[in-house]
Amino acid sequence: MIRSNVPRSLSPMSSYIPKEVYLNHYGFFSYALIGAASFLGGSMRMTVSLCVIMVEITNNLKLLPLIMLVLLISKAVGDVFNEGLYEMQARLRGIPLLESRPKYHMRKMAAKEACRNQKVVYFPRVVKVADMVSVLQNNKHNGFPVSYHAISHVLVLLQSKVDLQHSPLPCDLGGGSIPIRHNFSEFVKPVSSKGLSIEDIHLSLDDLEMYIDLAPYLNPSPYVVPEDMSLTKVYNLFRQLGLRHIFVVPRASRVIGLITRKDLLFEENKDLATVELQSSSVRS
Repeated sequence: MIRSNVPRSLSPMSSYIPKEVYLNHYGFFSYALIGAASFLGGSMRMTVSLCVIMVEITNNLKLLPLIMLVLLISKAVGDVFNEGLYEMQARLRGIPLLESRPKYHMRKMAAKEACRNQKVVYFPRVVKVADMVSVLQNNKHNGFPVSYHAISHVLVLLQSKVDLQHSPLPCDLGGGSIPIRHNFSEFVKPVSSKGLSIEDIHLSLDDLEMYIDLAPYLNPSPYVVPEDMSLTKVYNLFRQLGLRHIFVVPRASRVIGLITRKDLLFEENKDLATVELQSSSVRS
């Protein structure tokens, strides 16, 4: 607005300016448009989107090269001094917005160095409701490993604090529903709302003394990385996959198998009901 209103306010003075100095055939209105584009490009750093918006508003393709040039120059000059307006707002609001490229020093760091000061908080498979509520209230990362004491591997709970309220009802192995004292409507997220927080859930003393089986709410195949993986690769995984959590595990000492592109191709047998994968496992 500043860059566009100044030339617009000076437009009545154009009659006193010689035609040789009058910016040829563009005029003050075109100069105001270029000034507005440069101001928006320097503050928001959105080159392609702003270029499309300015052309759609003016419906003037003759100014498209100038608008593109001004947006590129304003973005380059702005990046030298500080971040864009949206990046600053995200930082002030505490939003973990990652840049397009990782820092150079991350190439020499491993994944375990990024989580060395963190204490792992995990749940057993069957946990007391009071203990679970206490952990959810005191932790904000919303991702908790769930350990099976009878099994050697770890399953991971990648649910937010309130996702347990709108998950499907668990079923037993026989196909019948497990008896439950709550209705399914109580676990559904309200329409046109941001959902409930853990502070909005009021449980009675009897509910806090109950136990919950976390098996129906687990993610059995989460994204995990070895502890000595480069932090740059971990950074790229967050950017490319849009992840919220990545769990760091010790490097396995034994290779179970090798998967190639051909192994992901399906082979249909004569019996159309059976479909097999081409496998090429590496066995010791």
